[in-house]
Amino acid sequence: MVTSLAAVALSHVGKVRSNNQDSGYAGASLFMVADGMGGHAGGDVASAIATNRIKEIDHAYPTAEEAQIALQSALLAANGLLAETVFEHPELTGMGTTVSALIRVDGKIAFAHIGDSRIYLMRQGELKQVTTDHTFVQRLVDTGRITEEEALTHPRRSVLMRVLGDVDSSPEIDTWTADTYAGDRWLICSDGLSGVIKQEVIAAILANVQSPTAAAERLVRASLDAGAPDNVTVVIVDIDRATADGIREPVTVGSAASPVLFEQEPSAHTRALRLPGLRLHSSRPATGPTHFEPQTDDYLDELIEEDQRRARRRKLTWLLSGILLLIAIVLAVVVGYEWTQSRYFVGESGGKVAIFQGVQQNLGPISLSHVYQKTDVSVSSLSDYEQQQVQDTINASSLQDAQRIINQLSDDSSG
Repeated sequence: MVTSLAAVALSHVGKVRSNNQDSGYAGASLFMVADGMGGHAGGDVASAIATNRIKEIDHAYPTAEEAQIALQSALLAANGLLAETVFEHPELTGMGTTVSALIRVDGKIAFAHIGDSRIYLMRQGELKQVTTDHTFVQRLVDTGRITEEEALTHPRRSVLMRVLGDVDSSPEIDTWTADTYAGDRWLICSDGLSGVIKQEVIAAILANVQSPTAAAERLVRASLDAGAPDNVTVVIVDIDRATADGIREPVTVGSAASPVLFEQEPSAHTRALRLPGLRLHSSRPATGPTHFEPQTDDYLDELIEEDQRRARRRKLTWLLSGILLLIAIVLAVVVGYEWTQSRYFVGESGGKVAIFQGVQQNLGPISLSHVYQKTDVSVSSLSDYEQQQVQDTINASSLQDAQRIINQLSDDSSG
């Protein structure tokens, strides 16, 4: 029987973004991370709405199955709340959020997950990802179209197939239950961590840093050291481990932790949406979503076809580049060889003085010269100095110059 836990929640805006669109919560039984999308127009609003709504179910449950049902209902309620908010505030259209959450019920865990935030389990020194990313590239991986390595750098790795937001009134949410044991360490994080830091690095930190607070700080620091292009949020939950630190009271971090008021006077239709910790930034310009959820099934096929066209164009580009490079090399060889054949020198061939066309150097096994004219002048008839010159070869500026050298050597040998 699991008797205790220690937990910590930590969030950082990162080094690139101007506001924190992540939210995190570590409570008595409920632990979650939400990663908002929609730029300044609503990413922080979406994650805050979802977090503040879902954390209302942080209480004890008789069974993990009942906690699982409560999680699913809370996420669907948060989805409806987001749709209501967008209805009253059209400037927030397109906002949404991922949610990865778990509830501990004695020796079991209930889970709910949508989007690309992740839940990991560290058990007996081994780290395992227990959620599946609801992303376009993950579907490509699952269907065998690309590899896990290709997914890491795919240009559409941020395209989400499922999120909470104003797109789908009944989004598909992954829910399940599993056993947990003393010594387990659960990590919930946004893709500001998992998309930047390799899993083996995350595993090493979780395995070697016993304090959950210190481990969370090390994970965030690792993301910052790697450039932290996105907000990074981590929640660590230790099950019956010999650690003294961790939360004593529920903790909310990120955008959901800020006091919030609607800046516009709400209508009667949305007065029920007034939530603590929520401020609409309607006056701030939108920078575009960091994620995107396709609205139709045809969109996936279009994206796949587009990626296939891109792959074909890439192959064609490489093929044309290779052909052009080969042509350039052939032209360089032809021009270079033609130049060598415009050169002449005097040397020895079979004991006789000869005029060679080309240059003295060889290109590997390929000779860049040949005998152009072999004379009757015997090398042995020349003086020692002239013999050495001929054997070392004598450069000529032209064919006429080579013939002049031959005539001079012939006169010296007959004299």
